[in-house]
Amino acid sequence: MNHLFRWRRLARLMFMLQYFVINVLCASQQTVQSEIQQVKGIVGQSFSFQERVIKSGNLLYGELGSIANVYPGKRSKITLEKRFENRLRLNNVTRYFTLSALQIDDAGVYTVENTDEGKKIKTFELTVYNVVSKPQVTECNSSSCSVVCSVDNEKEVTLTLYRGEEILNQTSSPDLTTDLSLRLEVEGKNYNSAYSCVASNPVSNETVLVPKCCSEDGRANDAGGANRYTRIGVA
Repeated sequence: MNHLFRWRRLARLMFMLQYFVINVLCASQQTVQSEIQQVKGIVGQSFSFQERVIKSGNLLYGELGSIANVYPGKRSKITLEKRFENRLRLNNVTRYFTLSALQIDDAGVYTVENTDEGKKIKTFELTVYNVVSKPQVTECNSSSCSVVCSVDNEKEVTLTLYRGEEILNQTSSPDLTTDLSLRLEVEGKNYNSAYSCVASNPVSNETVLVPKCCSEDGRANDAGGANRYTRIGVA
């Protein structure tokens, strides 16, 4: 009877030990996955996916799946999807996958699978932008002391008119087929204020000072500059 009791106790201990070992092994191989990180890139420049891959790992892109693989060993190499050839590499210093000469259609979801120890997954949603164009000041109307500021419209571009640091008016549009424009009219009491027109997107901005096309008394400026401002509206 005692022998049977000892056997059952030993079996129970063995079962608990086995359960503990399985849990430890599962924990060591657990995949660590972070939330999607929103990132921005600029056309023509480089972007690095900031997850270090020391020995082995993969870079996946949307529905294409794996576009780069790094293997352990002295001859670690990177294999490329044709579309990214000569533009995608593993930086030898930072150990980040780096994509150069960015294009608008490089936007999308990229996933770095780091398999150095266990498996760590980091996902990036990349949006690529052009550098914003410089605004143009046109249609200087001396009779109404007004000017029009405009800029080429692209993804997430905003056009803003300032008097000093005060925002006077702002516009943006999802319709990329038409330029953005704002009209500025200056009243005499604000003649000596400084006005500027700023085009911006999430990665860049361009500013031009708005010239005066009237003299202080409201007459045409013979020098061809631009003179007088304050009420603003979309042109």
